[in-house]
Amino acid sequence: MIGYYIHHHGSSHLLRARRIRACLAQPVTALSSSVSSDDETFDDVVPLPSDSPSAAIGDPTAAGVLQWAPRHNRGLAERMATIATWLATARPDAVVVDASVEVALLARLHGVPVVGMALPGARADPAHQLMYRVADRLIAGWPRDLYDPLWLRPYADKTSYVGGITRFDGRPPVFPPSDGRPTVLVVGGACGGSFTAAKVRACALRYREYHWRIIGLGDWVDDPWPELCRADVIVTHAGQGAVADVAIAAKPAVVVPAPRPFGEQEATAETLASAGMALTVDRWPDLDDWPALLARARELDTGRWRAWQARGAAVRAAATIAEVAAERLRCVS
Repeated sequence: MIGYYIHHHGSSHLLRARRIRACLAQPVTALSSSVSSDDETFDDVVPLPSDSPSAAIGDPTAAGVLQWAPRHNRGLAERMATIATWLATARPDAVVVDASVEVALLARLHGVPVVGMALPGARADPAHQLMYRVADRLIAGWPRDLYDPLWLRPYADKTSYVGGITRFDGRPPVFPPSDGRPTVLVVGGACGGSFTAAKVRACALRYREYHWRIIGLGDWVDDPWPELCRADVIVTHAGQGAVADVAIAAKPAVVVPAPRPFGEQEATAETLASAGMALTVDRWPDLDDWPALLARARELDTGRWRAWQARGAAVRAAATIAEVAAERLRCVS
């Protein structure tokens, strides 16, 4: 059995976990605050209490060693106790951690092998480095030849650079009806950013020669694949899931990184720009800038998205996890 800890901020952690789980032969138990108990993707779900306090008490980083361990937080205590009870009872072959320094340490202290998800950005801080050191294997959801951060190089011998993981890998394109105008699809993030529906509506009113569509800005779409296929240009944040979705759809893109801790999205946006995959801007463009920006985006060579290695990425991630889980069988035999 494999345990899979899924971080509860945003949607990409859960979407990535579902896609990887579909590529695993072993039973998988999800441990998370963001997974419904009736989620049929996983063989079992362990709901976790929230660890978000009304106010953090003292230093929640324990002098920079950890990321989130506020003192006297009952939710945190119950959360860790729930995970510890499951680890001791289920005795999993491995635990995938996406992503939490504290959960990775807890699993390893129970003698359980850990597969950690590496994230882009500036991760040289002691907390991230601690997680990378204790993990048995690491999975990086991007191609190494495009993004090889210095802070991850000490762990190169145990890191699998699998490419961008998307739930749409292998899904055939669809062609929804069009009114003849080029379609601009704006993809917002679950954790917010510089996009707002009002800003998109202003663009639609000014530039009626384009058909403007919105997903993820107060209007959640369970299956955005038809919208991705319909789009002539995609305007998106630089979250790992969104970038992988655009890569598999192979569409011209304007990338506006959202502010995130550790400069996560800025690092991805810079990588895409350097590789000539997408146009990147550091903020939502002024209204007057859109015609030239969209015209430039439509001139991009969308074939360059193949370098993001989204095809087969989840299979490669699953193979890494299965390899770690199989170590227990080799040790027993």
